[in-house]
Amino acid sequence: MKLLSLLSMALIGGSSAFAPAPVVNSRAVTPMSMSAAEGEFYIDQNRRNLMNLILVGSAAVTVGGLAVPYILFFVPPGAGGGEGGTPAKDALGNEIFAKEYLATKKAGDHSLAQGLKGDATYLIVKEDGTLQDYGLNAVCTHLGCVVPWSAANNKFMCPCHGSQYAPTGAVVRGPAPLPLALAHLDVDESGKVVFSTWSETDFRTDGKPWWM
Repeated sequence: MKLLSLLSMALIGGSSAFAPAPVVNSRAVTPMSMSAAEGEFYIDQNRRNLMNLILVGSAAVTVGGLAVPYILFFVPPGAGGGEGGTPAKDALGNEIFAKEYLATKKAGDHSLAQGLKGDATYLIVKEDGTLQDYGLNAVCTHLGCVVPWSAANNKFMCPCHGSQYAPTGAVVRGPAPLPLALAHLDVDESGKVVFSTWSETDFRTDGKPWWM
């Protein structure tokens, strides 16, 4: 009997050695905990997206602010024109008044303004200190570069392909095939400088205006 008891105890002890170990401090993953984790992920992702938008927006505003003075010469004005003509505007989009403008300019000055259709157009100060009664479109008739005025050479000299124009905008050296386009310039009752379309004979060629 003692032998049987000892054998039984040995068998019971051996079987317990192969039993699986209990899980200590385990936590089941429930649908609720998964939802919470997903929610945290979406919140973090939304925060990152928002920060990216803020950074991109800030950069766009900064670059846009620096570019404004240059863009305004090539973007058509949003208002103006009609029977009274198109107001001349400076690089910041402000309307130009003759008295204030001439107070800062000397005879022979050629300065750019925003003209018809938003094109860069030269205002010319005559020797008597008044404005010339026409403006000159600054766009080269060869390939469309904006032509700077060279006071030292008393003519317009295109840096792109070497075209040159007289102070009146007439071609003095190619490859430009045509003179700079003309626009009428007037000062209205309020003293504002305005442009209007030049549709009559081109006094430089005695022919019809090519821009019409």
